[in-house]
Amino acid sequence: MAEYKRVNVEQKEENKTNHSLVGATFIKYAAYLVIFFGIIWFLISYILPMFN
Repeated sequence: MAEYKRVNVEQKEENKTNHSLVGATFIKYAAYLVIFFGIIWFLISYILPMFN
């Protein structure tokens, strides 16, 4: 008869977070927000008063 061995396999979940990627993504979206609000500010400050 064949012998069967019980083998306990431990499975670990590793959360791999690349902090440089997170920082780069934050900087990218922060730059998008600065550009967006800069365009809005330009429209309100210079373009809107031309129509008064």
